[in-house]
Amino acid sequence: MAITRSNSGLDVVFEAGRTFFHQKLDAIRRAQAKRRVYRATYYELSVLSDRDLTDLGIPRSSIKRLSMEAAYGC
Repeated sequence: MAITRSNSGLDVVFEAGRTFFHQKLDAIRRAQAKRRVYRATYYELSVLSDRDLTDLGIPRSSIKRLSMEAAYGC
């Protein structure tokens, strides 16, 4: 004889809550990862000298935009 477990209404609600929580947690982790990419890119470009940036063809005023593109794809 097989033993089965029936889901009570409360189990279904708890499972939905756990799913919602994990989805939000994953979204927060993805946002944090993107923010880390932004900050690292911004820092790496901002410590370069004006001459290094000119060699790369990047004006200093574009550092923020390039960092946003690297992290968020905007």
